[in-house]
Amino acid sequence: MSRPLLVVDGDSLAHRAYHGLPKSVRLNAVVGFTNMLVRLWESEEPRAVFVGWDTLTVPTYRHEALEGYQSGRVFDKSLLEQLDMLPELVRSLGFAAAKEDGYEADDFLGAAVRFEEKRGGTAVVATSDRDSFQLASEQTTIVTPVRGVSELTRIGPEQVRERYGVEPAQVPDFIALRGDPSDKIPGAPGVGPKTAASILKQYGSLDAALDSGRFPNLREELELYRRIATLDASAPLPPLKNQSPTWAEASSLLDSWGLGNLAGRIAARSA
Repeated sequence: MSRPLLVVDGDSLAHRAYHGLPKSVRLNAVVGFTNMLVRLWESEEPRAVFVGWDTLTVPTYRHEALEGYQSGRVFDKSLLEQLDMLPELVRSLGFAAAKEDGYEADDFLGAAVRFEEKRGGTAVVATSDRDSFQLASEQTTIVTPVRGVSELTRIGPEQVRERYGVEPAQVPDFIALRGDPSDKIPGAPGVGPKTAASILKQYGSLDAALDSGRFPNLREELELYRRIATLDASAPLPPLKNQSPTWAEASSLLDSWGLGNLAGRIAARSA
């Protein structure tokens, strides 16, 4: 039980890889994502790897509940094509992957962390999405890429407190109050991060603040924002048994995609 489950936000790392490598690099998101996944495998020495993915073609309940949620996001055709390829690559490595209509990658992260913590294990969550800070615990650490994907910052409960001034479990309440510009969650008018943290320190929760008379005309909206910011840990998971990487199979797939150099580096791991 000493080896962690490595839980990866596939879309988050793929986007960083795509925008971090020159467009002249063939299948740059695939190359960068593969390199990052291998580095994570080396550094974390996990018992297994699980990668969650967004479904971009079907709206989730979040899109249906909040008009404008994640609006304005436009992805390059090349990135979309590579996002479709990457789950196959993950499975060729012998790792687990999940992508289901109605769920976001974050939801799979929440489900995987809950699964691992319930079995008494530890988890390492790789993502650049700060919504996932709500998962930080004594058993779960968040690793966030900085400077492209070459360095990682480790986030535990203490780092969440330092950054936001709240406990990890309060992060959805914090986001509901402060809002989230990247997801187009409005938040409470005039409430920034310091005020949101102060309210939660005073009352302990969004519910308690609302019950005390704060934001009397915004209860439904703020409760909705919190629901949207809360990861859905009921997302369906594949089996998460211990794994051994299948480097040769992944190398063959990469070679078929015309990535001979990367395929060679991956193949060398099976020697």
